[in-house]
Parts: sequence; C-alpha cells; structure tokens
Amino acid sequence: MRIAISGSHSLGKSTLVRDWIAANPSYLHELEPYRALRDWYDIEFRQKSTRLHNGIQLYYNVGRVMRYSGATDDVIFDRAPVDYIAYSQYTANHGTTDIDDAFVESMVPIVREAIRKLDILIFLPITDRWQVPMEDDGIRPVDLAYRSEVDTVFKEIYRDGRFDVLPPDNVPRLIELWGPPEERVEKLAQAIAHK
Repeated sequence: MRIAISGSHSLGKSTLVRDWIAANPSYLHELEPYRALRDWYDIEFRQKSTRLHNGIQLYYNVGRVMRYSGATDDVIFDRAPVDYIAYSQYTANHGTTDIDDAFVESMVPIVREAIRKLDILIFLPITDRWQVPMEDDGIRPVDLAYRSEVDTVFKEIYRDGRFDVLPPDNVPRLIELWGPPEERVEKLAQAIAHK
C-alpha cells in the first residue's frame, strides 16, 4: 500500500506518518523532501521560494514515489507531489521570484504521472471542526496567513479540480482527514481495509 500525506504545513502530516508507522512498523517511511534535502540545499519558503527550491523538492518526492512501483510495497510519504504545485502557486500569486503560472503548469504532467503510483492520497485540510495550532519547531514557517493561503490552493486542487492533476485512470483514493491524531490513524486504517 502506497500512501502519501498532503496539505499545508503544521496540520499534522508528520504526526500522522509517525503515528501510522508506530502502529504499522512494516511500513517504510519516506521523509518530507525538505527534511531530506536541507543539509544540501538552502531551501526558502513563502515569497522567497524559487524554481530551484520547489523543483528539487518536487523531483526528489517524485523520484521516491516512482521507486515503489509494486502494489505490495508498504510505504507512507510525508508529502505528495501535488504539494509542490500548491506551494508554487502560492509564490506565483505573489509574483516575487522566478516562479510564475507557467512554471506551475509545467509541474502538472509529472505530478499526474507520479500520482498514478499511489494507492491512497490523504489530504489534511484546515477545518473549523478541528483547529491545529501552529508549531514552532525552528523548521516550518509560523505564519498563519501563509498556511491558510496554501490551504486554499490545496482545496482548489482537491475539491474543485484545479490543474486537473488527478489522472483519469489509476487514480489513488483521495481521502480528507481531520480530528485528533488517534482518529486519523483509525480512519486511514479503515480506508485501507476498504481499498
């Protein structure tokens, strides 16, 4: 089972991955690309992101997804290829770097192809029902407006079909999760049982 966790920052993606691995130790854990690459690249966020910053994270993530091509591979990814479209669109909307709408559109075909290799795509949205506090761990940005703007782009992608990123065939099961951590793990287990 190939699972990817997607959504804006500080919404519990890494927590869900950690909790899932604790309950299912046979699963492999693929790190968030930023965490895997930060010792080699000075990656910027928000309006400072560039094509290089988001491009290397996207291609790292896609490369890891493509590595697991068998349906018997049990792996969970902390981030999905779609995430780099959402974050790039945020930066394009602000017009502060070399990221523009054309660059964002250029990401769509490779993201669509990589998504075919996933079985389940989990989207963690901001909701009124379950507020997740911003965590300042010295790594992630602590700007609530930034998180919210990126979440809006994610919702346009997953709910409204922006970019038409989900492939017409071999589509992974898309599930929105929120609520307390233990409930998220239980809902993911139920989704796998019904896949």
